[in-house]
Amino acid sequence: MRVLVTGASGFIGARVVAVLREAGHEAVAAMRHGSAPGTVACDFSRDLDPAVWQPRLAGIDAVVNCAGILREARHDTFQRVHVDAPLALFRACEAAQVRRVIQLSALGEPEDGEFIASKHRCDQALAELDLDWLVLRPGLVYSAHGAYGGTTLLRAFAALPGAIIVPGDGSQRIRPLALEDLVAAIVAALRRPYAQAQIIELVGPDVLSLRDYLVAWRRWFGLNAQRTFTTPRWLAHLVVAIGEASGRGPLCRVIANLLERGRVGGADALACTQALLERAPASLAQALAKRPSDARDLLQARWYFVRPLLLATLALTWIASGIVGLSISASAAAAALPAWSPAFVEATSWACSAADLTLGIALLIGRATRVVLGLMLVMVALYTLGIGVLAPSHWLDPFGGLLKNFTLAAVAAALLTMDAPRR
Repeated sequence: MRVLVTGASGFIGARVVAVLREAGHEAVAAMRHGSAPGTVACDFSRDLDPAVWQPRLAGIDAVVNCAGILREARHDTFQRVHVDAPLALFRACEAAQVRRVIQLSALGEPEDGEFIASKHRCDQALAELDLDWLVLRPGLVYSAHGAYGGTTLLRAFAALPGAIIVPGDGSQRIRPLALEDLVAAIVAALRRPYAQAQIIELVGPDVLSLRDYLVAWRRWFGLNAQRTFTTPRWLAHLVVAIGEASGRGPLCRVIANLLERGRVGGADALACTQALLERAPASLAQALAKRPSDARDLLQARWYFVRPLLLATLALTWIASGIVGLSISASAAAAALPAWSPAFVEATSWACSAADLTLGIALLIGRATRVVLGLMLVMVALYTLGIGVLAPSHWLDPFGGLLKNFTLAAVAAALLTMDAPRR
């Protein structure tokens, strides 16, 4: 079977593509920057016309839609990515007689926020089309083999040094589902054409509190799980507001809404999951036992909070440097480099300070982060070489002005190296 998988660069979609290929299917990975063999380029913020999707359906037997976003950004709105673009694809399927369509939705109620509401609007519109459709609504999806989005955030809370920080009071009920079981359910549905015209809630076998979920992950990391600290509601809302204002990452209102309201599904959710899988889904304990953690897992979890701390520190250092540089007098700047002409020193100082301020602000608001970090490295190198060679006395500065550049360069290089570019 030749299957078009949208959202194929994501946490779920990438695994769907891999398992389909392992099972002998030809999976065509649809992603924003698809250019390699076996991929096709698409953009759910722009591909809103069925005619755009028609050529991509040539030779396709089935479609699995895994595309989705946690937060809106510019053209990537919930309405476009979760409703308009998928419906354009589904209508193109109807016109091209690609009858088998599996829509990956989300467990919850429209009152949980626009993330869920938009997914469910698409589900309802799909049900009205002349297709062999199936809607799958998983709850919290996790994997011992990696994390993305909200699961990354929760693993980071579980791996904090010293103790677990529990969002809210920790009593929120969830029914976590292993990514491997979700993907197995999708592949099983493709094998069974009679599994159609249904909305199936996919859940794991255990109803856990959020606290118990985090404790299980902390033990998996090999850390002491005795200490847990809950957060008062006002503090949790403040942190979410900061995350929402940052415009980046899964620390946002969508995740907060989903966790606050709980995600356990209906009374028949587990039975429906078992029927589709033809077996019981794995419990959290079983899934974690199959793949013991190693040092890389703990490093990834802790990097989640270390990264923004380093970025903010670096940004504020650059901003402060720019402000100080713009505020010093021309005579003070000239005195620092007596061998150079005062006019040249003043102009150079002003230009470098303005550049520091610009790069610091750009890093703080998340504009072209990798480019900014690269430019910071270049500037540190030029500062160090230029001042170190032309005014070598600064190497003996009791406050280590030049020597501290090596620390700044190391931080910028670590951030640049550890951050994989987005696909």
